[in-house]
Amino acid sequence: MLQALFGKIIGTANDRELKKYLKRVKNINELEKQYEALDDDALKSAFNDLKDAVLSGEKTLDDVLNDSFAITREASKRVLGMRHFDVQLVGGMVLHDGKISEMKTGEGKTLVATLPIILNAMEGKGVHLVTVNDYLAKRDSSEMSPLYNFLGYSVGTILEDMHDATEKKAAYDADITYGTNNEFGFDYLRDNMSYSKENQVQREHNFVVIDEVDSILIDEARTPLIISGPTNHKMQDYLRANSVALNMEKDTHFTVDEKDKIVLITEEGITKAEELFGVENLYSVENSSLSHILDQALKSNYLFEKDVDYVVRNNEVVIVDEFTGRLSEGRRFSEGLHQALEAKEGVEIKEETQTLADITFQNYFRMYNKLAGMTGTAETEATELAQIYSLDVVSIPTNIPVAREDLNDLIYKTEIEKFNAVIEKIRELQKAGQPVLIGTASIEKSEVLHQLLKNEKIAHTVLNAKNHEQEGEIIKDAGKKGAVTIATNMAGRGVDIKVSDEVKALGGLYIIGTERHENRRIDNQLRGRSGRQGDPGKTQFYLSLEDSLLRIFGSDKIKSIMERLGVEDGEFIESKMVTRAVEKAQKKVENMHYEGRKHILEYDDVANEQRKIIYRFRNQLLDNEYDIASKVDEIREEYIAYLLGEAGIYEGLPEEDYNLETLAELLQEEINTFVDAESLKSLEYEKLYTHLLEGIKASYDEKMSILDEETRNDVARELYLRELDNAWRDHLYAMDGMKTGIRLRAYNQKDPLVEYKKEAYNLFTELTQSLKLNVIKTLQIIQFKVDSAEEEAARLAEELAERQKQQDALAQLNLSSSGSDDESVTSKKPARNDPCPCGSGKKYKQCCGKSGPKKGVFAS
Repeated sequence: MLQALFGKIIGTANDRELKKYLKRVKNINELEKQYEALDDDALKSAFNDLKDAVLSGEKTLDDVLNDSFAITREASKRVLGMRHFDVQLVGGMVLHDGKISEMKTGEGKTLVATLPIILNAMEGKGVHLVTVNDYLAKRDSSEMSPLYNFLGYSVGTILEDMHDATEKKAAYDADITYGTNNEFGFDYLRDNMSYSKENQVQREHNFVVIDEVDSILIDEARTPLIISGPTNHKMQDYLRANSVALNMEKDTHFTVDEKDKIVLITEEGITKAEELFGVENLYSVENSSLSHILDQALKSNYLFEKDVDYVVRNNEVVIVDEFTGRLSEGRRFSEGLHQALEAKEGVEIKEETQTLADITFQNYFRMYNKLAGMTGTAETEATELAQIYSLDVVSIPTNIPVAREDLNDLIYKTEIEKFNAVIEKIRELQKAGQPVLIGTASIEKSEVLHQLLKNEKIAHTVLNAKNHEQEGEIIKDAGKKGAVTIATNMAGRGVDIKVSDEVKALGGLYIIGTERHENRRIDNQLRGRSGRQGDPGKTQFYLSLEDSLLRIFGSDKIKSIMERLGVEDGEFIESKMVTRAVEKAQKKVENMHYEGRKHILEYDDVANEQRKIIYRFRNQLLDNEYDIASKVDEIREEYIAYLLGEAGIYEGLPEEDYNLETLAELLQEEINTFVDAESLKSLEYEKLYTHLLEGIKASYDEKMSILDEETRNDVARELYLRELDNAWRDHLYAMDGMKTGIRLRAYNQKDPLVEYKKEAYNLFTELTQSLKLNVIKTLQIIQFKVDSAEEEAARLAEELAERQKQQDALAQLNLSSSGSDDESVTSKKPARNDPCPCGSGKKYKQCCGKSGPKKGVFAS
């Protein structure tokens, strides 16, 4: 109360921010007459003068902001027929300052974004606009392109079905690029799996504006982007585990925690599972995969619901996005959960996969020099946005005051009573001609309501993940007189519902929420469908004690209130106290999810530092200017020191204690090179080291002498890249496994995160060491048998082209943002009778896989 009073006297921080921006709006408005008087060519010329001043360094973006915004507004009037309101100018300045602009639905966020985009594109480094789906990316770029083109900017759009690297690169090279968060993130990962600079599509990460920023940076931040390849789990194990799960009893053999989405097997359950699987110890090393798969089978049967968490379509399990209600085509749950669901539903089980490359949205978007966002609902997550992304939220007033009336929640005892009341309300509204949009929390509930309305012969349309292709058309008509539309929360994003004057006279669009979402922002998005630009409207939520949120998090208090009041069947209670209790339950869930996101980020921050090192070095290798020959010489020196150490030979050790036989054996085993141990006697450490180094280098140079310098470097670069990718893939697999088990360290009074950092550091040190050793070993044993250097160069070029084809094929896989794919690009050791990968034409066992003595390069 004291804080509210203080805010009224001196104004809130938000008020002070707005005051600062409104002063600048006044200056921009004063320029309007000046630019109105110019013809098109003169207006373009004035804009180009600003751009030249910025590019030359004569002026900063802040210096030219007023003129840029004034010119953009004038150009928009001429090209789009839309003039930016004063509050939209404020929104544009907030975005330019790298903050979040919170603007209500219908306030024209798409137009607002043009202001900072046009200003920041002056630097010539590219500006990205990120949206939640392809439909909005295509729509917004298409609608705004005439304005950008008028001012001399090119526009590109990145879409999910765009697989041609040349086309994508052109879109990224445009001054302004629109696309979805998934595509931007996946393109970054694919670029860092590419085998040539020419096939990398993205350029530097300069300035990005994220539309529906809370959805992308908060809701979707719980799920990392993953590109994956296959593991070796057997498909029949998932069927066995599903059968075992169905033969175990809940509360006896396992417990289910719906709140934290955890299934725990009891001691009795372990005994039962061992009996059903026919194994002695479920948790022994050889059965470790069975215990993991059983966990996933129990989760799939007791925590994941069909038509809520996923649907079965075309004999496939397809994820339903919990925040948008849309089908997440191509995404798969990770760690075997998707396979468990396929076993549960009796559809084809696709191979489980392992991570080849991954990144969280938090770490992807934090790579940009400047990050900004806009949404209708960010204030509830302001703390997280500030802590994770250093993003402040500025709430912008509406152009016209909101006239919508948000009524208190109505709470019923049972779900059927609630739905009966909703049907009655719909009948009443339809009779009066007032359009109504009914929001549901899942596909399952939307279909229950659909069936009830059908039974009552009430005409209506349904929008859920099963028919989302018609989303635009269905939503467009939701504001028509007498329209009844059922929608999952996918209707809450990006599309305005316009109403006629006749409908306004009837009270505008009426919103009925049939369940509170776990997150308040999703409810606010649903409410925001009504009352745009000062239109009238009403919103009300109908709840029951059987709703998931109330049942799991908050029903006891509300139930006791209802019992005290003596609420009869079919009756409801409506009070601010109950609404507050519901919001308290939502806050509990929001805090839980925030902790989950923070947890993911803390762990990914460890991997992210390693990722940056690997990707930076990988890009160096792709650069033809990088001195790969010197790098090979450098790691060859490290390899000799390693070999001597492995043989127990150290500086300062008496020469008579040198184990030269072991050293000779290592040379034979590791790089297939014969050396006479006798010839190494009487050499002190330095001379022995130099002798080995010169001998290995001489054999390498002799082998490579048939190639010209460029081809020789290409061979070394190609092999280094191959070894690097294999090592990084194995490292990610090890990190995944470690992350799964590290939480058990808490039982030993150790902080799992601290332990994870230590283990991750050790693993990364091992990766860098083993990578260098493997590169030298591979370069030493590879053999070329060709008639000329030209033929060798042609063969190598063909191999590189084939590798790039594999990479391009990878770009067309169904990539996962929460799990795995059913296809992969992998590199396996050849079988003994396979053709040798070095290209000699021989079998592997007769070439690089051959054992036995070769030329004695160290013979005296």
